[in-house]
Amino acid sequence: MKTARLIIVGFGTVGQGLVQILLERAEAIEKRFEVRFQVVGVSDLRFGSLYDPNGLPLGALLEAGSQGNLSSVHAAQHGWEVEKMLAQAEADTLIEASYTNLETGEPAVTYIRQALLAGKNVVTTNKGPIALHFPELQALSAEKGGRLGFEGTVMSGTPTLALGRNLLAAAGIQRIQGILNGTTNFILTRMESGSSYAEALAEAQALGYAEADPSGDVEGFDAAGKVVILGNIVMGARLAMADVDRQGITHLTQDDIASAQREGKRWKLIGTLEYIDGEIKASVRPTALPLEHPLANVKDAINAVTYTTDLLGEVTLIGAGAGRTQTGYALLNDLLAIYAK
Repeated sequence: MKTARLIIVGFGTVGQGLVQILLERAEAIEKRFEVRFQVVGVSDLRFGSLYDPNGLPLGALLEAGSQGNLSSVHAAQHGWEVEKMLAQAEADTLIEASYTNLETGEPAVTYIRQALLAGKNVVTTNKGPIALHFPELQALSAEKGGRLGFEGTVMSGTPTLALGRNLLAAAGIQRIQGILNGTTNFILTRMESGSSYAEALAEAQALGYAEADPSGDVEGFDAAGKVVILGNIVMGARLAMADVDRQGITHLTQDDIASAQREGKRWKLIGTLEYIDGEIKASVRPTALPLEHPLANVKDAINAVTYTTDLLGEVTLIGAGAGRTQTGYALLNDLLAIYAK
C-alpha cells in the first residue's frame, strides 16, 4: 500500500471538501486504488497552520475548520509559515487551494514554485498560477520530476480539461465555447424569469454564488482566466489575460432579455476559443444563443463546454463548476492520476 503525504494550503471550502472526501471514502479509495492519503500539514491565512509527520486527525480538522480556527487540533507543530512547512515537512504533495489572484497569481504561484523546485507534486484548483504562469510551472515540473495537476481550475470536478486534452486530442478541436461562470449564468437565468439585474445579483450573493464584490464574475474576469487555461492547455496557444476580448453582463437589461426571447434566443456569458485566419482568438462576452444551441438551455449555476471537432462534430459536457464536494473531487482525481495503480 502506497502512502501519499499531503500538505494543504488554503483550508476554506475547497480544502475542507477534499478532507471530507478522504474522511468518508478512505477505505474505498485504499481498496480500489491501493493508495492511502495522509494529511500531514495544513496552512490557512485566517485559520492558522499545523504540522504532524504522523498525520493529522481528519475529523478534528474538519470540526476546527468549520469554526475557523485550527489551534484546537493536536499536532507536533503549530504556526509554521507555508514556506517553512514546504521546506521542512515530510511530505510529497502540495494541495494548493488558497485564494485566486488573476493579476499576479500570488501568493499561490510562489508556493507552487517552491514545491516543484523541491521535486514535490502539486495539485491545485487555483486559476491564477495556471492562467498566468503555466509554461514556467510545467517546465519546473518536467525538470524536477514532480507532477502538476490542475483539472479543477476550469469546471471544478467536471472533467473539462481531461476531456479536451486527452479524449478529444486527436479529434481536431477547432472551437471551444463554454458557460464557465456559474454566478453570471444564475443571474441571467433569474433575469429571464423576470428579476432585474440588481435583484438577481442580490439573490446570487444571498445564496453564496457571488461575492460582496462581484466584479470578478460579472465583468468576465473569472471566465477569461478559464478561457486562457483552456486555450493554452487544450489548444496549445500562448494566451495571456490581455489577449481575451472581455465583456461582462452588467449592461444587460430586461429589454435585452425580452428582445432575445422574442427572437427565440437566450443570453449567456460565453467564453470562446476558435481559429480565425490560422490564429486562436479568445473572447468572453454576452451572447444571445439560439435555443437549439447546446449551451442555451444550461441554467442556474451550472457550467458547460462545447468542443467543436473535425471528427466528432460537437461534444458538450455539462456539470457543476463550483462547490465544496465537486472541487474537492477535482483534487482527488488529480491525486489519483499521480498515485493510483
